[in-house]
Amino acid sequence: MTIPELLDALWRDYVATTPQAERIHRLLSERGESVRNDHVALRTFNLPGIGMTALAAPFEALGWELQADRYRFPDKKLVARYWRHPDPALPKVFISELCVEELSAGSNQIVQQLVSQLPAGFTPLPWGGRPWSVRRAEYESLLIQSEYAAWVAAFGFRVNHFTVAVNGLTTFPDLESLNAFLVDHGFALNQAGGAIKGTPAQLLEQSSTLADSIVVDLAGDATRIPSCYYEFARRYARPDGELFQGFVPASADKIFESTDVRR
Repeated sequence: MTIPELLDALWRDYVATTPQAERIHRLLSERGESVRNDHVALRTFNLPGIGMTALAAPFEALGWELQADRYRFPDKKLVARYWRHPDPALPKVFISELCVEELSAGSNQIVQQLVSQLPAGFTPLPWGGRPWSVRRAEYESLLIQSEYAAWVAAFGFRVNHFTVAVNGLTTFPDLESLNAFLVDHGFALNQAGGAIKGTPAQLLEQSSTLADSIVVDLAGDATRIPSCYYEFARRYARPDGELFQGFVPASADKIFESTDVRR
């Protein structure tokens, strides 16, 4: 598989569950923007064969390289890392995984039962999708303890969000004006920690939509669940003049909440 084939496959799967992303991409294109992707993000459990190493494998085979940064989100029981390609025009890959051993015994048992359904030789990307059957009661039990665990149980292995590189836009002077444009067109933004997470001093500003809500089949029970969202990132230069390429954990922590169930 070539790089364009991989990214196209992931994008097509993503917009199938995130119709807002295609609409936003079209609106930006109609303004004359050439939309560049800052990064893609994926979620998983830290279990053998499906952890972040497994998800990164198809990217590494095509030249993406693991970076030194390691991020920890203790309240959400997550760790995350990211990969960069030598070609700066290609998106970074941000992969997080849930520390399953930190869940309650009941939630841990549900996750283990899901993973036990994986076929021999299963590879999570690029065609993994949701490789198990999950009941609504199991989903709701996970949701009580971890929005992230419930999301992975419901959606499996797919891109959780793509990210517009705001630095590459020409008709918006800043992230505030892009956010206003999105709101004017009827898109709801994630307000956790403020519409814009991060500051120029932190070298990264981010915002995101709230995830689309779609109907998911949970073992024959049609359930409406927040799926995926679209993110927007504006990066600032470091003292050496190069754009900051990493992530800000406090901001990422709030971005994760774009898929939270709005109770």
